[in-house]
Amino acid sequence: MQVIFGNENKTKLVNSLGVGLGNFDGLHTGHMTLINTLIEETRRMGIDSVLYTFSKHPEHILRKKLNTPLLTTINKKIEILEKTSLDYIYFDKFDESFSRIRPEAFIKDILVDKLNIKLAVTGFDYRFGYKGQGDVNMLEEAGKKFGFKVIIIPPVKIDGEIVSSTSIRHSIDKGNIEKANNYLKRRYSISGKVVKGRQIGNTIGFPTANILPLDYIVIPQKGVYITQTLFEGELFNSVTSIGMNPTFKDVSSISIETYLLDFNNDIYGKNIEVFFLKRIRKEKAFGSVEELVKQIKDDVLFAREFFTQIESRKI
Repeated sequence: MQVIFGNENKTKLVNSLGVGLGNFDGLHTGHMTLINTLIEETRRMGIDSVLYTFSKHPEHILRKKLNTPLLTTINKKIEILEKTSLDYIYFDKFDESFSRIRPEAFIKDILVDKLNIKLAVTGFDYRFGYKGQGDVNMLEEAGKKFGFKVIIIPPVKIDGEIVSSTSIRHSIDKGNIEKANNYLKRRYSISGKVVKGRQIGNTIGFPTANILPLDYIVIPQKGVYITQTLFEGELFNSVTSIGMNPTFKDVSSISIETYLLDFNNDIYGKNIEVFFLKRIRKEKAFGSVEELVKQIKDDVLFAREFFTQIESRKI
């Protein structure tokens, strides 16, 4: 798969293309249904496939005062899509100027002239152009005019609810990681560099890896979670606390602290990825450090039993 950034690449793609259209934040099961349809149909038509999206979520430009946290970074999107048979992913630059493009101009100047489109695959609720004035009906009419096929993917539902990036963000924000993972069809994760924190964990016998994620990524609700942590290609069972460390009252910012089970390496300055599996409990202020230590031991025991059950089901 070739990755193209529109603001860096001015050349026109020569080959005829099937184009997947959307924001694709999260690359959830609905998105993957669209992408798989795109790949299958382009193979049948004998043309290349490209996923056309943006390097920044349009809402970050259109709704400046309402910051929408994202489910996936660009790097995570690329990592996930490299496992598919897509030919290209095209990240265009969405800025103030782009936001004013009329839907007719988007179709003619970008889809037809720049991308040489022969097939468009998109979701039922896709909007494009200035103030979202373009919709799937306009796209289908343009397909008849310019000679490209249009496939509209109907909503994908799980337990009667439409799978969407918004619903997944809401689930993560409420700590319902298992529901979010079911909609994503993978484990939600946060990546970051391990930084030195207040080192409270070291003093109480549970040294943690503290990470600083990108500030526009969805952070799960405060609490303690069963997680797995990827470090240098190896996956370690872990327990992760998200919150303000309320037992220690002088903390002013949220932290993500991960205790890797049966792990003693120094990983300060290294990058890790934390995968969230299940929420254990809410964040809680304890009356003493001793009470906190007892609770952490219980959390770790709960996590170990959880992983033991997973392993036993594999046998």
